[in-house]
Amino acid sequence: MIKVHHLNDSRSQRVLWLLEELGLDYEVVRYERNPGNRLAPPELLAIHPLGKSPVIEDGAVKVAETGAIVEYLLDTYGQGRLRPAAGTEDGRRFTYWLHYAEGSAMPPLLLKLVFSMLPRRAPALLKPIVNGVANKAITSFVDPQLRTHVGFWEDELGRSEWFAGDQFTAADIMMSFPVEAGADRAFNAETKPRLKAFLNRIHARPAYQRALERGGPYSYA
Repeated sequence: MIKVHHLNDSRSQRVLWLLEELGLDYEVVRYERNPGNRLAPPELLAIHPLGKSPVIEDGAVKVAETGAIVEYLLDTYGQGRLRPAAGTEDGRRFTYWLHYAEGSAMPPLLLKLVFSMLPRRAPALLKPIVNGVANKAITSFVDPQLRTHVGFWEDELGRSEWFAGDQFTAADIMMSFPVEAGADRAFNAETKPRLKAFLNRIHARPAYQRALERGGPYSYA
């Protein structure tokens, strides 16, 4: 049975969702973030040198990084499901969005989270300075980047119902976290009808709902 090292409020939720979509049996090993600093617990260092989640173990095979895990599961168990045929236009879009989700989409979202948290964690005497620096970074750099990315997502969903074509794929699973986090931090879903419809579609999927039951609700704050 596949073992998933799952951290609460993390991107490992997507791995549980993919496993549910593929109908695979799996075991969830839960880890809780430190409530003070929101970091992963040191116990994860025994699983992977970086102490990060997700990590899966499939017999003697251990795989870290969400995108690599998705590719491993599709290659090993997918039987052609949840990915377009290689060499097609949809196949190229699939590869792009699979890697874009972590490579380009998440960094500005993480920066928004970090800069938003800094003033709350600064010593009282430094709060005004830290708040000013953080707000400047957000308004002059992070938010413009996010507006560009969000506009890109909205436009892309005008080409097809899903990110890699007319069929739901694992690229949509990968893009779920950036879009969900973006709706929390970067845009009002009411102003982005295609992204709102995308969120409604993924949240209605039975496999998504089963994964939430297994992994537990998660937040982006």
